[in-house]
Amino acid sequence: MSNNINGGGGRRNMMSSVDFYRRVPKDLTEATALGALMSVCAMGVMAILFLSETMAFARTSMLTSITLDENTQPQLRLNFNITMMDLHCDYVSVDVWDALGTNRQNVTKNVEKWQLDTDGRRRIFSGRNRETREVKHDEHDETLEEMHEAEGVHAVELTEENFDTWIKENEMAFVDLFAPWCVWCQRLAPTWEKFAQEVRKAGMPVAVGKVDCVAQASLCRKQRIMAFPTLRWYHSGEAVSPDYKMDRTVHALFGFAKRKLDMDAKFKEWDKRAQGTEDDATRAQKRQLYQQNRPEHPGCQVSGFLMVNRVPGNFHIEAKSKNHNLNAAMTNLTHTVNHLSFGDPIEGTSRKTKRILKQVPEEHQQFSPMDGTMYLTSQFHQAYHHYIKVVSTHLNMGASAANSMVTYQFLEQSQIVYYDDQNVPEARFSYDLSPMSVVVQKEGRKWYDYLTSLCAIIGGTFTTLGLIDATLYKLFKPKKL
Repeated sequence: MSNNINGGGGRRNMMSSVDFYRRVPKDLTEATALGALMSVCAMGVMAILFLSETMAFARTSMLTSITLDENTQPQLRLNFNITMMDLHCDYVSVDVWDALGTNRQNVTKNVEKWQLDTDGRRRIFSGRNRETREVKHDEHDETLEEMHEAEGVHAVELTEENFDTWIKENEMAFVDLFAPWCVWCQRLAPTWEKFAQEVRKAGMPVAVGKVDCVAQASLCRKQRIMAFPTLRWYHSGEAVSPDYKMDRTVHALFGFAKRKLDMDAKFKEWDKRAQGTEDDATRAQKRQLYQQNRPEHPGCQVSGFLMVNRVPGNFHIEAKSKNHNLNAAMTNLTHTVNHLSFGDPIEGTSRKTKRILKQVPEEHQQFSPMDGTMYLTSQFHQAYHHYIKVVSTHLNMGASAANSMVTYQFLEQSQIVYYDDQNVPEARFSYDLSPMSVVVQKEGRKWYDYLTSLCAIIGGTFTTLGLIDATLYKLFKPKKL
């Protein structure tokens, strides 16, 4: 029995020998004012450090790094919305070229065009995914010179000296503004002469004329002729919009002139009945309605997206037409970039995207830095070229895939490029994808790191202030006599 008791006591002694937290009898401790002061200081310091550490634990930081871009997708989406201030939608062509040999002309897939009014608002939808229709032409056995020899000249040759007088003298006039070098004008020339001959035979009160825009360049600039041939109808000396853009056959031209005459006769009949009952504003509005006069502003908003290869390339907007030759001297490519970005659209996207972007700093959201910028060209034969460096950006706002997304930032430089007099300018957007990608990652402290810091604060503060307390106690302890 005594052996068991001795054995138990030995084990207790052994356990007591490894006790790190030994108790000091209360009789051996002494409370002092200095100790109380140090205790209050210790609790204050620990409280401040505890609060600071908790705030640091709750706060996250953004870390950026650069790595090789591992994106294996062969194509990249390019989104654009561009307003051409002085280029009609009929002549807007979007072309794509890249280093792999891609050369797509007049891309229409996923591209839409809106004709603008004088205030820059969208007025007329000009088509989506729509190819330009080729107009029909008549074929003639005789050349224009042979027609003149056999039948005489019926289409009046107009110059800057007699143009204004001629269109005012003739209530109804139809004019072909052409350039001798234009292939479409050359095909139209005998048809136009034949049309003038048919109009005279039918006794229609329509004067038919033509203007050589090479010889009469100043006159055509005043008339703002952007493409050849331009077939324009005049009523009482004023141009009626829009210009004629249908088939270039004698039958089609004759039918157009006849419809114009019929509508004018209907207006005059209405005007006679309404004499004295309608004000001038109503009569003017009615006249435009009967004339089918729809004033046109040459502005065009072209928007959509392109799927481009992930290699250096460009897309450009230029004046081009299947049925016209463009007048390079009148091509003004002033434009406003309403939107330009790469990758899936960000605006109006899912809640996930909005949640992630809300956490990303502004300096890492250069997704569309060109938006809302106008690029003005004050002279002809010049256009802006834009050089764009695209960098893929991985946004990791958490450990799960639901908090991650891939976007594309880019930097751009723009400059004016000058063209020869014969070349039609183009607004070019050249892009190049960087082989590196930027990783933006949100990083916070781990929970175990936070707990370790709290323990260090408690232990370190207690120990440090205990040493200070002991030192001060020895210095200021009353000495015994």
